[in-house]
Amino acid sequence: MRGITKRFGQVVANDAINLDIQRGEILALLGENGSGKTTLMNMLSGIYQPDEGEIYEDGKLIYIHSPRQAFEYGIGMIHQHYKLIEVFTAAQNVILGLDDGRLDLDAANAKVAEICRRYGFEIDPVMKVYDMSVSQKQTVEIVKVLYRGADILILDEPTAVLTPQETQKLFQVLRNMKADGKAIVIITHKLHEVMEVSDKVAVLRKGKYIGTVRTSETNPQDLTNMMVGHAVSLNIDRPVYDNPQKKLIVENLTCMDDEGVKRLDDVTFTAYTGEILGVAGISGSGQKELLEAIAGLYPVKEGSIRIVDDDGSELELVGKSPKKIRAAGVGMAFVPEDRLGMGLVGSMGMTGNMMLRSWKNGRGALLKKKDPQALANKVLEELDVVTPGIDYPVRRLSGGNVQKVLVGREISLQPSVLMTAYAVRGLDINTSYTIYNLLTEQKMQGVAVLYVGEDLDVLLELADRILVLCGGQVACVVDARHATKEEIGLMMTEYRTEEA
Repeated sequence: MRGITKRFGQVVANDAINLDIQRGEILALLGENGSGKTTLMNMLSGIYQPDEGEIYEDGKLIYIHSPRQAFEYGIGMIHQHYKLIEVFTAAQNVILGLDDGRLDLDAANAKVAEICRRYGFEIDPVMKVYDMSVSQKQTVEIVKVLYRGADILILDEPTAVLTPQETQKLFQVLRNMKADGKAIVIITHKLHEVMEVSDKVAVLRKGKYIGTVRTSETNPQDLTNMMVGHAVSLNIDRPVYDNPQKKLIVENLTCMDDEGVKRLDDVTFTAYTGEILGVAGISGSGQKELLEAIAGLYPVKEGSIRIVDDDGSELELVGKSPKKIRAAGVGMAFVPEDRLGMGLVGSMGMTGNMMLRSWKNGRGALLKKKDPQALANKVLEELDVVTPGIDYPVRRLSGGNVQKVLVGREISLQPSVLMTAYAVRGLDINTSYTIYNLLTEQKMQGVAVLYVGEDLDVLLELADRILVLCGGQVACVVDARHATKEEIGLMMTEYRTEEA
């Protein structure tokens, strides 16, 4: 890629970027939110077209106007959100959209099985997608790209929802593909994974190409400095809070969805003041339902959720609406998994979204905007939100900046229980560490923090204890200071009961 430039209005997403991708090599693409990583790869995969610049493959100038045309050049992208039809088999999803004039499922099954054997995938071609784990669904997406003859594979945050064991299997597959001469690009924020699996690292900053380094000749600190442009501490402090007290008591909590399926099954645990209680589990293990049930957003079939006041009295939350929970004086903030679905109003700016949670019931029909505006400006400054203004619609911001607005708003409410679901998902490393520090500050002020995370390395450094969910049940509660990533990974997939 030579001199690649892409503009969206007055925003220059990519500014004259040069990038080389080699066969038989794994290239990690790093950069802060808004640095232009995904935009650059979207042009290589045919989703966008560059305003300026040229793309060469094996020395030949090529023009990519669509994803279909990208496949003709052997280029395929595996996105973070899978695009599969649940009632179809793996092989049916793989061949979906191919229009060679005939449909031979037996041949498709055989070819899918051969691709799996060749690269080390573990997938049954006739298995239905609705029976698959998250890692198996990802496998189907990768096989789909390989089936179409891709020699250049781009993976966007491929390990975001995988267990450590699944991540290691994926890395071995990537190494197998590399040995077969494939060129692989990984977009990720996880530096320890970059160091483990990549051969080279290319860094973007604010739409500009900073440079490419060999992984063996660098380290996470140097890479972070390249991304941010100055030195950033990669240490997560875990101070100990004096005299923690019970703050949130959950007993025998059972929740069922609209189809009568148990999403939470007899869940029991206690969260303490001055504690970050991490919540770990593979995707769909009940993390979302747990936080929503506590916040009054998900129906409870059985069990109790109680919050303990400073005088030791307990208030039952089950049966109360979210509004009544807040009106009862319960200091609780909730950062949901779906930030624009439940957390923010996309058509509103920062001021309007701050007003949704900060205004108090009062007299008259008019709302005062002074306090929400001040709060919006505070979040804008502390979390470095990239936006044309505090009244600019948040749906037009990048995913990372939307997350900053949501997290900043919830923390600013000074709750006594702070629940966060994937608070740093999609955030660059600099902003992620800012969030970690803010959560630790809340903890040291006596707040009980529930932190649902998908990066086990961060959970082990940030949390005091970790609650492991498996299939909607509590597999274990462990002391984060003494647990290992491998142990937690096993507990996420193999149910057992133990309290530490």
